[in-house]
Amino acid sequence: MPDPGTPAVERAFRESSGRAVATLVRLFGDIDLAEEAVQEAFATAAERWPETGVPPNPGGWITTTARNKALDRLRRESSRYGREAQAVLLREQTSPAREEEPVPDDRLRLIFTCCHPALGAEAQLALTLRLVAGLQTPEIARAFLTPEPTIAQRLVRAKRKIRDAKIPYRMPRDAELTSRLPFVLAVVYLVFNEGYTASAGDELVRTELCAEAIRLARLLAELMPDEPEVRGLLALLLLTEARRPARTGADGSLVRLADQDRTRWDRAMIAEGQDLVRGCLRRNQPGPYQLQAAINAVHADAPAAAATDWRQILALYDQLSALVPTPVVALNRCVAVAEVHGPGVALGLLGQLDLDGYHLFHATRADLLRRLGRAAEAAAAYDAAIRCAANGAERAFLIRQRDALGPRPRPAG
Repeated sequence: MPDPGTPAVERAFRESSGRAVATLVRLFGDIDLAEEAVQEAFATAAERWPETGVPPNPGGWITTTARNKALDRLRRESSRYGREAQAVLLREQTSPAREEEPVPDDRLRLIFTCCHPALGAEAQLALTLRLVAGLQTPEIARAFLTPEPTIAQRLVRAKRKIRDAKIPYRMPRDAELTSRLPFVLAVVYLVFNEGYTASAGDELVRTELCAEAIRLARLLAELMPDEPEVRGLLALLLLTEARRPARTGADGSLVRLADQDRTRWDRAMIAEGQDLVRGCLRRNQPGPYQLQAAINAVHADAPAAAATDWRQILALYDQLSALVPTPVVALNRCVAVAEVHGPGVALGLLGQLDLDGYHLFHATRADLLRRLGRAAEAAAAYDAAIRCAANGAERAFLIRQRDALGPRPRPAG
């Protein structure tokens, strides 16, 4: 990653690195070469831009510079790349027309390449987050609640597998699309989640990742219009993104859902998302993304937090838990249980979950304890959440919640 002391380069990295890598993978068919060339281009930018100024199109400058550096490396290392290097150089010099594919989008092609069945599911997700979203190893590790060395090993092995198996960089044929689709949808969802709540840094949101995930979801909906889960994912992203304008205060601080000014929600985006949800309901083929979209549609229907139909949300979470019985889904269900059956019941269910390293587990537990009047235990739970939270805006919010409990009693003696 570029020197964080150069804001323009860091911003360009966040916004353009994934697109540049995807373009170079298409041009050269070598993931390592593409990544290294893009990193070199950003290093050059860090040296030049402070003196020459930021170019009008930073992303285009990075891609062009990275392409030239990749070509230079191919020429220098012809013994390493052999005939493949000569073929790439010849193609780049003659620039023949590219073969037409169903969706001419470099990033979507790269996602489908990374989601090849020859790779393990976790490796597929980790590699795509690295290449397409530009996430670094620590960020991916936090997204998976997995140690960094484990993620680093997965990335190395996945790239080696693509190289050794000569997995082609292209959109799969119709027969292969369906088998890869669940992993592709998971990647797009994870990209959006990283944008909606950044895993690190001081800012809560990375808007460029949210926009990219929605763009990719729209492309998938055009490519596979009869897949209900594709439409469900698009609906989920739209309904969630619609709340973003009200999710932060003027100072960038986090505003929880119950306290948001709902007049600031994007009603056009909500209408589109709800229309997609209704279409999914008519198909009657419920899947995880459709159910999550339906949950968010119920939230969007409520003119105020107090008017939320929590019983309907709990019923939807019951369906979701049956399809995806994960601890995180169970945690989210506990929030609905607290609203329907009370915080004591929810706290009992929460105690059955093993999510000690997840800050939202501790934050949810703290809120339930606060509502039960157990302030000292709530403060300790907030402390645990603060220790686990890597995002500055989330951490500041948790500190405010903890401090609102009042002063702690001093230990006796």
